[in-house]
Amino acid sequence: MREYAKLAPTFWTGETGRELRRRGSEAVVMALYLVSSPHSNMLGLYYQPLMYAAHETGLGIEGASKGLQCCIEVGFCSYDEDTETVFVHEMAAWQIAESLSSADKRCKGIQKDYEALPANPFLEAFHERYAAAFNLSKCRSNPAQNQRPKQAPSKPHRSQEQEQEQEQDKGHSKGLPLDFVLPDWIPSDAWEGYVAMRKRQRKPMTDRARNLKVAELQRFRDEGYDLQAILDKSTSNCWTDLYPPKGEVRQLEAVNRI
Repeated sequence: MREYAKLAPTFWTGETGRELRRRGSEAVVMALYLVSSPHSNMLGLYYQPLMYAAHETGLGIEGASKGLQCCIEVGFCSYDEDTETVFVHEMAAWQIAESLSSADKRCKGIQKDYEALPANPFLEAFHERYAAAFNLSKCRSNPAQNQRPKQAPSKPHRSQEQEQEQEQDKGHSKGLPLDFVLPDWIPSDAWEGYVAMRKRQRKPMTDRARNLKVAELQRFRDEGYDLQAILDKSTSNCWTDLYPPKGEVRQLEAVNRI
């Protein structure tokens, strides 16, 4: 863990800092936390589970998620849910320097730290941002680009093609993956709105993330919550996570079921 972190004075006076303040206290707290997180590194590209941030900032999962989303929207950082990796775009410039000469020994150290990072979707973005500033050489590709099949699959028989086209038509008409069937107890209009919002935020769900959300909704349903309200709330606030209503709403619903 780093012993200290630097924060540029322009954080408070710059355009991004002013925009964060306009978004509310959760955005400011989350931005300050990401710069000084005990899990961070000087590159600003590191493993940062949202649950850790929720606990360590005291914001709770809802406040931390809202603050993180605001940071993403103003361009302060990027976040990948699958790898739980955050990229604070200007953090390396703050913690190291705006640029280094090619003779500076720190350049080799930065390259070494960069190459040691776990696979995540921001490797190329980091290299693009800092290659010239820190005289970086090797650029690591994002993991998704290394998962392409080595050869194309064999062409299916005509009957198989027809079946696939029919399935595609049904799946595309609802905007759902072909192998996913939305449970009938989830409001379809609220779900589709939530999925569309995540796509607009450039955070579309993977198969695993979708299954986790369905499991969350199942738990909320078992506890008596209104799933329409939960989905609509996340959609209207551009939250990627789902949260139950306040406790008193749940208690009222529980009373009504008795």
